[in-house]
Amino acid sequence: MSVLLESPAPEARVPAARAPLNRAMPSHGLRGWIGPILVTALAGVLRFVNLGRPDAIIFDETYYVKDALALLRFGYERKAVEGADDMILAQDAPWDQLDIFDPDPSFVVHPPLGKWVIAVGEWGFGVVPFGWRFGVAVLGTLSVLMTARIIRRLTRSDVVGTVAGLLVALDGLHIVMSRSGLLDMSLLFFVLAAFGLLLLDRDAARRRAEGWRNLWGDNPIVLGPGLGARPWRIAAGVALGLACGVKWSGLWYVALFGLLTVYWDLQLRRELGATRPVAGVLTRDALPAFLSIVGVGLLAYVATWTGWLITDGGYDRDWAASNPGLPFIPDALRSLAEYHRAAWVFHVGLDSPHAYKSSAWSWPVMSRPTSFHYESPQGACGADRCSEEVLALGNPIIWWAGLLALAHNVWRAVAGRDWRSGALLVAYLAGWVPWLVFHGRTIFTFYAILLVPFLAGMLAISLASLAGGPDASAPRRQWGIAAAGAFLLLVVVATWFFLPIWTGEVIPFSQWDLRMWMPTWV
Repeated sequence: MSVLLESPAPEARVPAARAPLNRAMPSHGLRGWIGPILVTALAGVLRFVNLGRPDAIIFDETYYVKDALALLRFGYERKAVEGADDMILAQDAPWDQLDIFDPDPSFVVHPPLGKWVIAVGEWGFGVVPFGWRFGVAVLGTLSVLMTARIIRRLTRSDVVGTVAGLLVALDGLHIVMSRSGLLDMSLLFFVLAAFGLLLLDRDAARRRAEGWRNLWGDNPIVLGPGLGARPWRIAAGVALGLACGVKWSGLWYVALFGLLTVYWDLQLRRELGATRPVAGVLTRDALPAFLSIVGVGLLAYVATWTGWLITDGGYDRDWAASNPGLPFIPDALRSLAEYHRAAWVFHVGLDSPHAYKSSAWSWPVMSRPTSFHYESPQGACGADRCSEEVLALGNPIIWWAGLLALAHNVWRAVAGRDWRSGALLVAYLAGWVPWLVFHGRTIFTFYAILLVPFLAGMLAISLASLAGGPDASAPRRQWGIAAAGAFLLLVVVATWFFLPIWTGEVIPFSQWDLRMWMPTWV
């Protein structure tokens, strides 16, 4: 983990014109995959074992299970009949024979892609709890692998990447959201993919610029080179468009990740020694970046509405026919635009009372987690009173220590000008700060799932600092590594302790009460 602790960085000790533009990866081949694969296997066990428990439709699954089934059957969402949840749980009919819908379309306020993820599991395993949670669990497990590899690339450390993946694998909020048929894990998956793809683009651009600098030699540089095709950035635009195709909160990442990739280009031109780096970015990078992120993202987003566009029964599908407009815009797209206007009005005005409504200010301390399910089955645990709960609570050890890691990485980014901490902070803030503005809107702590991989990355960096750098004395290294290891052991113990209330296990009420550390967790 000492790779993070070199200060100043090697490239900072030589003139900028001769500084290496891209640091080598720590290892190649299987060695760099061993740790990530192991923590992903652990994550898979925690997410797939008893995935069908509880055998119930929990929290907002009541919307998405039926919407996903409607997409499978009709290509768009339809209204469900009264008592549809009970009918789903009582019947064992194939997805194409389960008749729970009215003929009228349903007005839904989230795009379709996250529901298509749920639909894939219903198609493969039936409209049962395991089926509608399967696709989400796959993405949740893969996101652990992605985190480990992304943080490895970011830090150039196999160990730090593996630790970050382990923290995600052991986090309770991530476990719960991976085991629930909701949309937010799908959103996280595509946001995380976009972040990783932009890192690949950054490395590729720097390798290309290094070759250009070797050819250019000591000649003066004004704007810097054109960086050619950027396929990784285009792929990141696709991922961001798909993120918006799950939930519109993906838009914050479109904006901030777009600015981040352009800022990286600006820094690259400065490191090359360009005398006019800002002009170079504006003339050679800004427009291609906009087209790659926003333009490509928009196309990918519209593609997620394919089922609604190619059928004629969706909500407001024929709105344009009775509302003439610009002749060069297809009626289907004008109707889709009107649908979006109505959905935006709904989102902005959403302010309904809810027992688990929480302020975004409380998310980092997990003071008001969302209970997805709670029952008191009698005689099911060998005690007079039993509890069965699915509580979307982050691992308290990770989240509370994460506050210190957050402060540490702010210091690294500002005082130390560490671009790695800065990148993780941008991603973290994109998933948190926008919600601070919506004081009146009904929001929940589980929205903080988007923070988890980036918080884990910052915490892994802080643990690496705790372990000590290569210049530290042997006793300092020994104590530092012991402290970091003790912290990880504490995280493991906390996961074991809280796992029953993350997975809906039936336990005695006294054991459930023992896990309610705060009165606001009840």
